[in-house]
Amino acid sequence: MATSPVTWADVHSLAEQGATVSTDATKVVSYDESAGYQQDAERIRQTYESQLFTLPAFKMGHYGLRMYRQTQDPKYQAAIWSDMARVASRLNYFATEVHTPEQITAYSVKRLARYDHKQDVRSDLRYEATKDKPEYFYLGVDLLGSMARANEYGLKHREDVKLREVIRRYDFKQYATDPEMIRAWAAQLANQVYWLRQLGEQDVIDDFIAAFKETYPDSQDNKLSDQQFMNKVYGLTHIVFAATEYYQHPIKESDYQWIYDYYRANIDTILERSKEDVIAEVGINFLLAGLEDDPVVEKTRRTIQRALNRQAGIVPAVNGSTDLLDGEHRNVLAIMLLDWQGAHAVPTIQKQPEMFSGKPYGLITK
Repeated sequence: MATSPVTWADVHSLAEQGATVSTDATKVVSYDESAGYQQDAERIRQTYESQLFTLPAFKMGHYGLRMYRQTQDPKYQAAIWSDMARVASRLNYFATEVHTPEQITAYSVKRLARYDHKQDVRSDLRYEATKDKPEYFYLGVDLLGSMARANEYGLKHREDVKLREVIRRYDFKQYATDPEMIRAWAAQLANQVYWLRQLGEQDVIDDFIAAFKETYPDSQDNKLSDQQFMNKVYGLTHIVFAATEYYQHPIKESDYQWIYDYYRANIDTILERSKEDVIAEVGINFLLAGLEDDPVVEKTRRTIQRALNRQAGIVPAVNGSTDLLDGEHRNVLAIMLLDWQGAHAVPTIQKQPEMFSGKPYGLITK
């Protein structure tokens, strides 16, 4: 077979990714793609971990928890404690200052107002969908997420009974099955219906999935804007993520066959119409089902690898920004996709008690 000439630029690029090249630079002798992916994941890790503690608690905790669930490396312990402290602070505030209907209304109206001042399509959709049910910001976006995170750690708030009574005042089905809400909050609603079940509260997962399918029939994809197409795919990825309690438990493809069938049938469109965050999430969905050899995984990995700004050590935003704070979500997903190390149900106070000594005030063992 004839060998195509390889330029010095090609050689430099391939060598940087882990290729071995011949001394005359006419051909690539070998290239271990998996090693190249792992090297690129490490490059992003170094970028973030050299500055991790400059990030706000939410971002630091988001990154540290995911990396700990991948690696079980104790170096992430401080980031996880920061996340626990954030959860405790929020639940302390809700338990003491925002739990009556009047307090919840006042809190939620303020949260809603933030979206009225933003100038983007997604924020407009969220404002319009939620303006007549602003309590959703308190219940779904804020309270449930904090309670579920504590639950994952094997903890609960000292006022857990009071907070559960608040949840039970509302029928979450009204939010989870509203097409307008799904078009505005698909991924978030997927998280929230699974969190409710995780907490042993209302189970509206099947209702949400039925409403989701009705809101986004596959036959209508070509009529969706790119923003709405991504919202649909983002919702699909979060159904899988939430079912695994966020990278803690593997799942069976057959339990979510309709999702995996959709990905395989539409992966080229997904790659073309989606941002890197969503593309990485699709690939990780396959990894959570033990499907690392599926062609979809390779396509998503190549796409993320091509997007990497090697000089900055980061997958930039669509506009080219390499801002560390704004890019954390996108880049921790890129690390996980490129260097997947399995699903692990950690950390918990039962399995890693040393990480939970000196729990933040308000959190107790469940």
